[in-house]
Order: sequence, then structure tokens, then C-alpha cells
Amino acid sequence: QLQLVESGGGLVQAGGSLILSCAASGRTFSSYGVGWFRPAPGQEREFVAAVSWGSGTTSYADFVKGRFTISRDNAKGTVYLQMNSLKPEDSANYYCARNSRPYSSDQNYLERSYDYWGQGTQVTVSS
Repeated sequence: QLQLVESGGGLVQAGGSLILSCAASGRTFSSYGVGWFRPAPGQEREFVAAVSWGSGTTSYADFVKGRFTISRDNAKGTVYLQMNSLKPEDSANYYCARNSRPYSSDQNYLERSYDYWGQGTQVTVSS
């Protein structure tokens, strides 16, 4: 059973930065893409960013482009989300998830493309 544990959330002022981590244990991780999501009105979670299995491809939601950077260290089994220029509307519980298919980035912006999820880490941005 794969376990994903997020960390790094907290309280930060608008314009500040945080680095979220998603640590994997228990099963193969390096062959799968990983995404970050957060809750949104009208849907369970909205896509934030994703990184392919080999770190060759990254993708971002428009509302975080230029501010957030996703990366991974397969040797450590960890994916990171560097969050800069944070805004109050970025406040949310951030979840990481593993793509359900190895070596795939197809539709990596959809929740249904992922099978394992972490419990989330809370980010609060004060104005």
C-alpha cells in the first residue's frame, strides 16, 4: 500500500512563500506522475500542478503559473511544491496524489487520473 504524506503548510502573509512536500512510502513511486490539488467551489478538488515520472514535464493551473513550481526527487521519494507570491485566495488544504498509470501524464489535470491521495496540508495566507 502506497502512503503519501504532505507537510510544509502553515500560516503566511500575502506575498510570502511556502514549500510543500509530499513524501511517499510503501510502493513504487518514481515511475508515476504526481499532482497537487486543492478544494474548489463546485468540485471536490481542483488541479494545481503536476510533474511527470521523470521530471521532464510539468504542468500548472493558470492561476498559479509563474508563482508555483513543482519538482521531485525520486531518490528521496518526495515531490515538492514551491509556492511564491502567495495570495489570500490560495488558502486551502493542499493534497498530493499519484497518477494511476505508470509513465503517463494523460489528463493529469483530472482527479480521476489519480489513485493514491495524501491527507493534505493546510495553507493559510493572511492579507
